[in-house]
Amino acid sequence: MKPAKKHRTVIFYKDYFEKFFIKQQKKVKAKIIWTIELIEVLERVPKQYLKHIQSTDGLYEIRVKHATNIFRVFCFFDKEKLIILANGFRKKTQKVPKNEIAKALKIMKEYKNEK
Repeated sequence: MKPAKKHRTVIFYKDYFEKFFIKQQKKVKAKIIWTIELIEVLERVPKQYLKHIQSTDGLYEIRVKHATNIFRVFCFFDKEKLIILANGFRKKTQKVPKNEIAKALKIMKEYKNEK
């Protein structure tokens, strides 16, 4: 079977995402990888998997659900086809914690300043 055509590429920026990822259980890691691969190959990604964070300039969350746990990985686009992964966390409340958004925005700013 031929591999699916990629509509975008997902990359890590520094080790922010990796620090979160390595702490997760094997099944959670597999679900995160599955979701990222889905985002790469789907032409139109449903909001269930990738959603813009309101009141931000270009920050998105990758949404991962495993069993009763909900995880979020913040990311942003570079040249439309490249998605840069920032920080991730396990969501424990209805609203996304402001400190996690602030951290992701700081990472995004750092990335853009280094370009």
